[in-house]
Amino acid sequence: MSRRDRRGPGLLGLGAIAVVGMLAFGVIGPGLFDISFPFTSESKDHSPPVVLTELRDLAEFRAAEADFEVIVDRENDVKWVPGFIAGDRVQYVAVGSVDATVDFAGLTDDSIIFDEDNDQATIILPAPSIGEPVIDFENSGVMNRDRGVLDRLGGVFSDNPTAEESLIVEAQNKMIAGVGESDLLERARENTEKMLTTLLGGVGVDDVEVVFEMPSGV
Repeated sequence: MSRRDRRGPGLLGLGAIAVVGMLAFGVIGPGLFDISFPFTSESKDHSPPVVLTELRDLAEFRAAEADFEVIVDRENDVKWVPGFIAGDRVQYVAVGSVDATVDFAGLTDDSIIFDEDNDQATIILPAPSIGEPVIDFENSGVMNRDRGVLDRLGGVFSDNPTAEESLIVEAQNKMIAGVGESDLLERARENTEKMLTTLLGGVGVDDVEVVFEMPSGV
């Protein structure tokens, strides 16, 4: 064997071996050293959804409305005098509506409580309240009026433009009384819960519970 053969593969051979080794490491190496680090960190966002401002912007939510048609039948008699001589009877038909509203203006940060993952929320609200009756004057008015002779004569010489005011007030009182016999407040609570469930569902809150506080003194 010559001296040249005893020196081994030489620089060129070593370079080829190195290239083959690098290729093998690139193919097999990642599988051999793919060991997961047991203390990896995970980031979670527990910030509550920004909905309080949107609720405050609602200020007063008209949650439900009840439509009414009431008749005020009032008769004024003059003692010891027949009705065809003195006295009157009037029938007033009033068409109107009464709203049930929920006040959002006073909400604070404590009014909305989120769980740790922000997928459940409890909202504390004031109970729905009844608004003033609104009379539809275009469809309301005196249906019938009977007056005695003396009253008819008195009407010729005097005109009282506010004669129907007391009838309107009485009609409004009848509408308020009618609210107690309706499901207006219950419907207002249901509609408020549906609205808030839809609103918070849009920001990822799956479960919404609404708690209505009873007015003080009730």
